[in-house]
Amino acid sequence: MTLGGDPRPGSPSPLGATPQSAGVNFSVYSRHAERVDLLLFAGADEDVPARAITLSPETNRTADYWHVFVPGIGPGQVYAYRAHGPARAEEGHRFDPAKVLLDPYGRAVVGYRRYDRRAASRPGDNAPCALRSVVADDGDFDWEGDRPLGPASGRGLVYELHVSGFTKHPDSGLPEDVRGTYAGLVEKIPYLVDLGVTAVELLPVQAFDPQDAPAGLPNYWGYSTVAFFAPHPLFSRDQSPLGPLKEFRSLVKACHRAGLRVYLDVVYNHTAEGGEGGPTLSFRGLANRSYYILERDRSRFANYSGCGNTFNGNHPVALRLIRDSLRYWVEAMHVDGFRFDLASALTRDARGNPLLRPPLLLGVETEPALAGTDLVAEAWDAAGLYQVGAFPGQRFREWNGRFRDDARRFLRGDERTIEPLMARLIGSPDLYRGARDRPWRSVNYVACHDGFTLADLVTYNCKHNQANLEANQDGSDVNLAWNCGVEGPTRSPTVREVRRRQIRNFLVILLLAHGRPMLWMGDEVARTQRGNNNAYTQDNPLGWFDWSGVQRQADLLRFTRELVRFAGSVPQLNRNRFWTITSHLERGDLSWHGVELGKPDWTPQSHSLAWTLEGDRPEDRVHVIANAWWRDLTFALPTLPPNLRWHRVVDTSLPAPADITPGAQAPPLDAASHRVSWHSLVVLSARPA
Repeated sequence: MTLGGDPRPGSPSPLGATPQSAGVNFSVYSRHAERVDLLLFAGADEDVPARAITLSPETNRTADYWHVFVPGIGPGQVYAYRAHGPARAEEGHRFDPAKVLLDPYGRAVVGYRRYDRRAASRPGDNAPCALRSVVADDGDFDWEGDRPLGPASGRGLVYELHVSGFTKHPDSGLPEDVRGTYAGLVEKIPYLVDLGVTAVELLPVQAFDPQDAPAGLPNYWGYSTVAFFAPHPLFSRDQSPLGPLKEFRSLVKACHRAGLRVYLDVVYNHTAEGGEGGPTLSFRGLANRSYYILERDRSRFANYSGCGNTFNGNHPVALRLIRDSLRYWVEAMHVDGFRFDLASALTRDARGNPLLRPPLLLGVETEPALAGTDLVAEAWDAAGLYQVGAFPGQRFREWNGRFRDDARRFLRGDERTIEPLMARLIGSPDLYRGARDRPWRSVNYVACHDGFTLADLVTYNCKHNQANLEANQDGSDVNLAWNCGVEGPTRSPTVREVRRRQIRNFLVILLLAHGRPMLWMGDEVARTQRGNNNAYTQDNPLGWFDWSGVQRQADLLRFTRELVRFAGSVPQLNRNRFWTITSHLERGDLSWHGVELGKPDWTPQSHSLAWTLEGDRPEDRVHVIANAWWRDLTFALPTLPPNLRWHRVVDTSLPAPADITPGAQAPPLDAASHRVSWHSLVVLSARPA
């Protein structure tokens, strides 16, 4: 079988596979290749290519780009490359013409049903079990007028979730073929809207290697990218070659119709090709010295990601690929923002040194197509570069790891926590001091995919990762967790009560602090991973959202939902400027207190704090009291005008539904002070008497 007509030289631009009226133009970068073969497959599961077109250096190469135009083919055509060149690892060259290579600009990936990572790592031809790219038409979708939603106008609530794990559980109530898919997530959009979510942050959906994990376990989270332009096909109900593109776009369109922004967790800091013994899937076999940071011994990969290699994001070719990928996801897929995994690795130069003005990040910030997108950095890497509060650039928000840590220390009763907590509550101005900085630069969270769930944070002191088959050596040992007296599940009513309070305490601090809050999937229903703080291999009920929790934890879900709504009604939280602090000279936006008004307890042993958000009008005032001590404390309350009284909106010590009583149901307080129970928080709102 011959696919396509007689090839023509083609054009180096654009990169990738571009369908035209009479055929497809292919272009791929490879500076040191001596020959490149374009492979055309008759179908997604064919063992061998139906046609191999050898690209001539004389007619099919311009500068460092290999290109060809093949008439008579179009979207849906399955293809790949072989690259011939020096196999001299000591010089940084790892060409292996026996390996079938993905197009770095490929829009879709097929071959997962027969894929074998081991075959791409060992000598020999891996064609029968290799991943392949698919030609796609970027404009082939009816968006019905949809556009990216643009920058968020308020602080909102970000909800981090795993596309598959969110609906894969049998208790999701979805048909079996819909569970764990982009289409399944569409079915759960009403749940997210009702919770008050304004943006979903999707764990990696760029096509990844599900076999990049300990033997016998899957790479469930997906931090192992193989193709930066392609949606992961295994999350699609439609398993035709181009089905995942349509289904992902349908998800984005449905989210936008519901007012939800879509953010992608993108992994540009490394790829699935691993270290020296890793598989040859794409980049390694095309231009190893361009795409990766290498050690002085060029046979070795620099490993600032902890995953075997580090993408050379500030190399001109790799930089262009990342920018083109981001632009594609915005222009062709309509996503609204990106969270950059281990973003500090992308600030390193070819020697691994951090750059003050990394070309990649400056290029991303100044890219016109990305002007309306939200950019978020995980401002550290796996080699000790920690840049929270100092990440290069002006537009990047940051995952505020300091917020997570300081909130955990305070609520577990550590000493010397009051001053750090104060800074986190007001948007971390100690970290974000730049002239253009605002409180919403801080993405506040107390739990995320990486670490304990919120329920496990109050149930376990130590990680329990034995299910990952890494002898419990994986995952962080520094969790700042507190099991409330017993490790793991218990029937003790006292321990269970402390845990119930602590979960709500964390939610109050998260949602009533200045900054942009982020909630991890299932924390609103006390989802547990049984102490596993690194569930990246757990594609099973341990790592999935258990929808039975919506009924079992209905009280916590209600508490979270009502707290989100209350926070959204507080004017002070929805102003993107740092608050001024009341002093003896002038009234500000916020006043600090202890058990006595205007006298916060700064001592190292202090475990309590109170603060008042003043508001422009007296009736906008909100007063919060936090008692992380083992005994009840009585706090003086700020004086209100005669026509107003304090009403108790939240008291985490009370059983549901009294733990949160919003609106007109909130009971008034008549005394000038209020007794706050041990390990609990109280929120008061000024309302007409």
